[in-house]
Formats: sequence, structure tokens, C-alpha cells
Amino acid sequence: MGAEKFRFDGKRVLVVGGATGMGAAAARVAGELGGAVTVLDIAAVEYPTAATLRVDLSDRASVDSALSQLGGFEVLFSCAGIADGPDLMRINFISQRHIIDTMVGDGRLATGAAVGMISSIGGYAWQDNVAQCLDFLASQTWDAMEAWITSHEGTNNYGFSKQAMNTYVAREALGFAKRGMRINALMPGAVDTPLARKNPDTWLPFQGDFREATGHPRLDPEQMGNALAFLCMDAASGVNGATLVADDGYVPSGVTHTLDSPMLAMVVGQA
Repeated sequence: MGAEKFRFDGKRVLVVGGATGMGAAAARVAGELGGAVTVLDIAAVEYPTAATLRVDLSDRASVDSALSQLGGFEVLFSCAGIADGPDLMRINFISQRHIIDTMVGDGRLATGAAVGMISSIGGYAWQDNVAQCLDFLASQTWDAMEAWITSHEGTNNYGFSKQAMNTYVAREALGFAKRGMRINALMPGAVDTPLARKNPDTWLPFQGDFREATGHPRLDPEQMGNALAFLCMDAASGVNGATLVADDGYVPSGVTHTLDSPMLAMVVGQA
């Protein structure tokens, strides 16, 4: 008794941003563990799924069109992300919040459902900026969130998108619990993904000092996919509103000052 709680048998699983990287890894493990997986992505999905829908997360019409074609789900992995550009907040957070809020509001995510979002240790210090994040989250519609970003210089960036996501997860925990649902986020460290390889000068060297000290390789998407899947399993039913760090011990080494690293000090808010 209990092993079934580590599976997704009979569960419909929606993966936003599941064509490649960590989203694809989470989708694959959910499918291997019995879930019926539907993937939303602008890129082609090159592994077996129950269904796929092409969606441009920077465009509300495209997102709403995809939403109109979806039924109900027991699990939602929210995994899309880009590194920079004018559409960053739309893709990294606004569209994904819109999907979650819409599906909770109309009951397509209901009692027993679990949501897992891919954040980043780049948003680790979200509690130091919680007031601004909560001010942003008070704008609940797509248009209102876009207007807020436009009126607050310097917020259309990767770090703020992840701080906002972590704050959103914490903010929604009570409401989800009242509905018999859960929402959590995974905060990966440096992971060898297609997105990281598109930004080799910035992201591939990240956490290099820790790898040099430990001799460990870069984290891989499968490690993150496994962790995200666990957060949405019934086995993790007591975990809600959490932001789980999955970085091989990098952030703890900064919090406790066991690794001397200016970059790490900045990540944990000690710079």
C-alpha cells in the first residue's frame, strides 16, 4: 500500500512548455508513470503524448484558443521560460498564471488537483522583494499585469519573473488548500537545457565554482523533471505553497557561507 501514490495512473496531466528541457522530462516521467499527458508548446513535441497543442505564450489570443480546446486535468506542470526579450514576462509568468487562474476559476482544475511550476534559484530571494511582487500580483488579469510591468521599469526580466512566481505560489497556497488542491514550485540551479545552451556565455558557466569544488557535472533535465513530478504526486500531498530548491547544494552553501562566491552571495541576497 502506498506505491500507487508515486504514480499518475488515471490522471490527466497538462504540461505548459513541454517540448524540450525540464518540461519534456517531467512530461515523460508522468507518461511513464501512467498519466495521460497533453503538451502545450510553440515547438514540436517529439515524444509520445495523449495530445499536443501549439500555443504562443506571448500572445493572449493563442493562449485563449488553446484553453478553449482543453478539458479538465488533475495535474498541471507549468514549465515554459525564456532568458530575455520583450516577451519575457508574458511567457515566463503572465500567460502561465492566466492558464492556471482560468482553469481553477472554471473548475477544470478542481479538488485533488496539483500544480507544479518551474521557477529558478534566480528568484531565491523573493521574500526580500515580496511587497513589490504582491503589488504586481494584485493585478490579476492579463492586461492589468502587462500594464503593471510597463509602468514599473526594470521588472521585465528573468529574476523578477521567478520572484513573482515564487510569491504567487506562496500567495495561492491557502486558496488552493481550501479547494483541496496544491500548488508548488521547483527552483532549479544550473541545468544543462536547450535554453541554457542558447545563452552559453551567461548560463553554462553558472554554478561553475560549485562544480569545481565538488567535481559534480551540471544538473540535467531529468533530475528536475523527477523532482517536479514528485511535487505533483499524491505521495507529496502534504506539500503546498513550497518553493523547493534543487541545485545540488549550491544555495545552502551560500546561506551558510561554506562556499565563497560573489555570484552565490548575490543569489541568496547577501551581496
